[in-house]
Formats: sequence, structure tokens, C-alpha cells
Amino acid sequence: MTYLSPTVIAIPLFAALIGFEAWYARKRRPDAYEAKDAGTNIFIGFMSVVFGALFGVFVAVIYSAAYALAPFKFPVDAWWTWVILFFVDDLAYYWFHRISHETRLFWNFHVVHHSSRHFNLSVAVRQSWFSGMLHWIFYAPIMLLGFTPWMFALMHGFNLIYQFWIHTKLIDKMGPLEYVLNTPSHHRVHHGVNDRYLDKNYAGVLIIWDRLFGSFVEEKEEPEYGITKQLDSYNPLWINTHGWFEMWSAIRKRRGIFQKLRCIFGSPNIDIDEPVSVLRKADA
Repeated sequence: MTYLSPTVIAIPLFAALIGFEAWYARKRRPDAYEAKDAGTNIFIGFMSVVFGALFGVFVAVIYSAAYALAPFKFPVDAWWTWVILFFVDDLAYYWFHRISHETRLFWNFHVVHHSSRHFNLSVAVRQSWFSGMLHWIFYAPIMLLGFTPWMFALMHGFNLIYQFWIHTKLIDKMGPLEYVLNTPSHHRVHHGVNDRYLDKNYAGVLIIWDRLFGSFVEEKEEPEYGITKQLDSYNPLWINTHGWFEMWSAIRKRRGIFQKLRCIFGSPNIDIDEPVSVLRKADA
């Protein structure tokens, strides 16, 4: 399921576009790329595919079980099934993405994507190796609604492919499309560490969810990128695990079960009185 997903099939296209953007940016936006950072992003992205394949078997079993429990099954040959699934999947992604910014447990996965100080197409593939452990929680309900796992895998794959191209500084605002679609301008805001940009613009394809749920901010000034506690490391394993070590360190320093649970399920911005928390200025 993982190796036949649209995102895996699109890997050669991703590689070509990253190469083209890096070449083009040398003259237009030389600040967009740093060779060591881009190389780290690409390696992390490649390994995320490998880990995704391992977790994919486990996740496929869960999705199949959820679909078997669905009291209603959407017809796979009806065009309107695909239309409904598009909106359902995009809305589910919005809430998955938002909660990944608002809860430390899920932020520990997502911080991998945000920890680069640069913003370019290589950052799009900088994804957590271990996200398959829990991310299925947000999507299994789609199968319970009666959408087959293979339809979801296809639709969600195209949703993620769409999100690849919005990781760029080279495309300016896109006129009326800015009102409906998630664009590079909107996603630059999402990755920005500027105070007014924090925890904004969680959209996948449609920016309408952010406008509807009050998390939309328009790009005004040039964003700065990274996290509040900058990582300053190119070690792929540390990039994927530092959040977990910081969380456990915070748990050990807190007294009482409630305070310890806050370190896991509370906001990554919670002040824990020690400089070990995964505090950040940017998310997803």
C-alpha cells in the first residue's frame, strides 16, 4: 500500500522539482537553499518512505478493520463519492495538522518538518520517520464513515502531492485563488516564526477551513523560519527524536500525575519552568 501510493510514485517528480528550484534559486533567491540542510531533508524524506512502508502494514490492518465496521459503504464507482471524500479527507487533514501543533505528543512528530531554518521544496519531504505510530488515529474514522481504504489512500496521496509545491519562496501571491486554495504564500505563514504567524494556516488543499475556524492569517512581512528552540543539528536521528527526549526530561521534572500528563497532552507552548520543553515559534 505504501509503495504504490501516489506520493511514492511521485518521488522522481519531487526530485526533479527540488533540483530545478535549487538551480533557479541560486540567482533569484540564494537564501532559499543551504546545501547541508537540503541534503539532510532529502535523506530524512527517503528514510520516511522506508519507515512508512514498515508502519503501513500495521495501519492497513486498522483501516481495513474500521471499514469492515462501517454501517454504510459508499459506492466506489460513483463520482459523488470521490467529491465527498475529497472534502472529508481535507477537513480531517486540517484537524490532524492543527492538533499536531496544539498537543505536545503529536508535535514531537511534526517538529521534524518545522525544524529547518529554510523554506524550499526539499523541506516538503522532511517528514517524521515515526508518524505512522499514531497518525492513523485521525484517519481511521474516514473508513468508519464507509470509504474504502484504497480510495482514502489514493485521495490522501494526491492531497499530500498538492502540498509539495507550496513549500517555495519563488511563487508570489496568486490572486483570487488565495481565497480558496492553500498557496505558497499561505504556507509560508504556516512555517513562519514571526509572532503573528504562529499556529496559523493549517490547510491541506483548501484554505477555507482556516477561514472558517479562525486560524487564517495573510502573509504581510517576510517570514522567518525554524522553531523557538532552534535545533542547530544535521543529525537525522536527533532531528527525529529530540522532541521525545525533551518531553521525557520535562516529565521527570514535574510533580504530580496531572502536571506530567500536561507535558504529554498539553500545548507545546506550556511553560514547564525549565528550558527543556519543545517550545516553538512555528508549526507545520
